[in-house]
Amino acid sequence: MTKNPKPTATRRQFLTLSAAGAAAAAAVTASQPAQAQVATKAKIVIIGAGAGGTALANRLVRRLDGAEITLIDPRKEHLYQPGLSLVAAGLKPSDYVLSQTTDWLPKGVTLIQEAAAAIDAEAKTVATESGKVLTYDFLVVAPGLILDHDAIEGFSLDLVGENGIGALYAGPQYAAATWKAAQNFTETGGVGLFTRPATEMKCAGAPLKHTFLIEDIARSNGTRGKMDISYMANNDSLFGVPIVSEKVRMIFGNRGITPEYSHVLKAIEPGAKRATFTTPEGEVERDYDYIHVIPPQRAPEVIRQSGLSWADKWTDQGWVECDKASLRHLRYDNIWALGDVAGVPKGKTAASVKWQVPVVEDGIIAAIEGKDPTETYNGYTSCPMITRVGRAMLVEFDYNNNLTPSFPGIIAPLEELWISWLMKEVALKATYNAMLRGRA
Repeated sequence: MTKNPKPTATRRQFLTLSAAGAAAAAAVTASQPAQAQVATKAKIVIIGAGAGGTALANRLVRRLDGAEITLIDPRKEHLYQPGLSLVAAGLKPSDYVLSQTTDWLPKGVTLIQEAAAAIDAEAKTVATESGKVLTYDFLVVAPGLILDHDAIEGFSLDLVGENGIGALYAGPQYAAATWKAAQNFTETGGVGLFTRPATEMKCAGAPLKHTFLIEDIARSNGTRGKMDISYMANNDSLFGVPIVSEKVRMIFGNRGITPEYSHVLKAIEPGAKRATFTTPEGEVERDYDYIHVIPPQRAPEVIRQSGLSWADKWTDQGWVECDKASLRHLRYDNIWALGDVAGVPKGKTAASVKWQVPVVEDGIIAAIEGKDPTETYNGYTSCPMITRVGRAMLVEFDYNNNLTPSFPGIIAPLEELWISWLMKEVALKATYNAMLRGRA
């Protein structure tokens, strides 16, 4: 079997990339209209110093004069989560995704490096794990989500990297360990099972990216013929946007990847290398040589116990009840949800956060000024869907599953392009960093 040729650049590709890069740079660095600061003594508490909380804090500091802004988050390290797929395919080192939380925070913001332990929306207080109680006028909940690894019987994180087990979501060290197991699979072959949970999840394209990358690396190694690869879909679709799902199905067919619909991972037996899946017809056991585990995902316990979650949907997951356009809580008008924890139909990606943050900022500023907010979130979500080393589809869509390309005429959303790969591998991190600074 011949190896895949390395992508080579043509003059036309370089010109096109330059145009796309210039457009991206303009989008990130364009000067914003000068906005007068709003004088206020408001106490604003933000739970979570991830992408959403950090970006919002940076923007609010520039907009508000005299506000008391406090971030609550125990994590000392900031994690660039879009890079984990690259680490798990051996394309980036684990430290590529790490920085310090304090590197991104502006002066004028107080960081409490503890976990939030309780929220009392009636009393307008947040308690930390040490017992410290903060009062607030406005609260933003942006703590991210929890990876519920315990929900998979027989699985624990200390198994990752051994006996053909991968789990890239759990963090940089686990993404690196995932590559250890995946690399052995690409060299020796066998049966590979790539899973996706039944819950809502961050970056729903990541399970597909890992499947595509490992298959492509094996093809380049000349070992693809020794493999049987299956993608275990959680329902009867491969992706939440129908037109994208159909494109993925076509790529799977061309590359010999078998979709197994409505197969949700329930348990693994590491010693026997056997996995159990729940299906509409009952439980099914499958042997594997490599399995990639993505567990169910839920709101953190502090959110689920706060009374802020939806009562009539996602009841097993606990996402925050909020208006999908304003991200404002439906029962407490001084609380907003931001990022992964928000109970909206779409939006658990870093690209979504980029568009959500200005909406929450506008909502808080309007509330302080006693005005109506003007910004809304339309569900924008972006997934740079890597399909090969050196090829990707830049898939962007909204609540209504409409494709919303940022570079129409330059980057076709459903074509596997080298340019889209470079947007993911090179340009995305710079845009993400600009977002953290509140500049994008």
